[in-house]
Amino acid sequence: MKNFLKLTIILVALFSLFSCREDLISKTKTATLRGVVTAKESGTPLSNVRITTSPTTEAVTTDASGTFEIKDIPLGDYSLKAEADGYVTKAMGISIKTEGQISSVAIELLDDKTLNSSPAIPDLITPANNTVDQPLSINFSWNCSDPDTKDILKYTLILKNSSNTDVIEINDIKEKNYEVKNLKYGTTYFWQVIVNDGVNTPVYSVSNKFTTSNSPLNRLHYVQNNNGKLTLVSNNLENTNLFTLKENAWRPRKNNSANLIAYLKSVAGDIHIFTSKPDGSAEFQVTKIPIGGFNSKELDYSWNQGGTQLIYGSFDKLYKINKDGTGTTLIYTAPAGEFITECDWSYDEAKIAVKTNNINGYNSNIRILDMVGNVLTTIVNNSIGAVGGINFSVDGKKFIFCQDVSNYQDSSYRQLDTRIFLYEFTTATLTDLSDLSKKTLGTNDLDPRFSPNNAEIIFTNTSNDGISTKNIQKISLDLSLQNLQRTTLFTNAEMPDWQ
Repeated sequence: MKNFLKLTIILVALFSLFSCREDLISKTKTATLRGVVTAKESGTPLSNVRITTSPTTEAVTTDASGTFEIKDIPLGDYSLKAEADGYVTKAMGISIKTEGQISSVAIELLDDKTLNSSPAIPDLITPANNTVDQPLSINFSWNCSDPDTKDILKYTLILKNSSNTDVIEINDIKEKNYEVKNLKYGTTYFWQVIVNDGVNTPVYSVSNKFTTSNSPLNRLHYVQNNNGKLTLVSNNLENTNLFTLKENAWRPRKNNSANLIAYLKSVAGDIHIFTSKPDGSAEFQVTKIPIGGFNSKELDYSWNQGGTQLIYGSFDKLYKINKDGTGTTLIYTAPAGEFITECDWSYDEAKIAVKTNNINGYNSNIRILDMVGNVLTTIVNNSIGAVGGINFSVDGKKFIFCQDVSNYQDSSYRQLDTRIFLYEFTTATLTDLSDLSKKTLGTNDLDPRFSPNNAEIIFTNTSNDGISTKNIQKISLDLSLQNLQRTTLFTNAEMPDWQ
């Protein structure tokens, strides 16, 4: 009986305990928390934002519309935290007080780039401010720091000059230096660097200035063929001062009296004579009637000694023109079927040499004219092979030209054995300078020019295959014209001029 009584008491106690616990659980009150997360700057809803609470409840993430929901959250006070990559984590207090309530909250997240600091102002190093006599190729350098070490800095280098409104701007430089080539002689430049960290507003340096060295005294001008692009350059005889003047230009002719360099350029399909200063600046188109003949790369023209006028051929017409583009005058008309491809003006301005050819470049003639177009002498008459490179000596007593003695002709104007000949006006004799200087078999000597003192001849030598590199050589003359020596001056060079 006592045991039964004890068991009854235990069962009653257990029943009372479970009844009390069930009553406590049933009394836990909950609500629902809903919210939307947007970017503060744009108001764009943000997805995949992690939402957590403290004290801890259910962790959720926002959907594509930026919304989230936590169901059955016990009533109470919480700290709500929103986290997303690329944004500043935000914590905020919320209070859930009413059972069954749907509480709403709006959260705005700041882009974490808003905490990013701007880079420092770039410090310009070289060239130093106010320096002079600077080279035409300069490695610009600067210093710059950024407190945000993960930022990737990019720089813009800006160059302005004092002579015109041209601006050189190089963008997206990743290093703190950059080399600029082919600046202009005797020019004051202003330079500045802009740094951009991709986050903040670009930061500008101060503007420094420098001045380049004066124009060179290079007396040799020629053309380089850079992957099919003809580039006009100047150099000294020692080949130590190469300077690029113009691209897509050829056949340079300098005149010291005018202190100008003339050259040929293509304009809308026509070939015209241009001039510029020795540093390549102040370009000016001289001709209105284009220069034309057989082949654009074979065309040649000439200054007068005084540097005030030029002569040139336009198909069968020979014109004279002032260097400022005025006063175009017809001097001579070639016989029917002949094109004037080359011309040269004697130093005393009394005679003109013209080379004519047919439409294919052959059947050439070299005639010496007076200034009203009368033929004084014919040096070459209806040559079968290619002819060119005509030039008077300074004293007017000698004349040089080149001629293909193989008499070969084809549609590509290929030459097989072109040699330089010296013509003496007083004796009407020809001397084969290529033979006397031992021209290499299988090569051509082209475009000969007298040196300013008549003691040497400069010219182009190249293989007769028509595709090999061209080189400029010179022959030193002597009174006997025997055992002449040739020297290579420049490689990848053609169309020489020596003033």
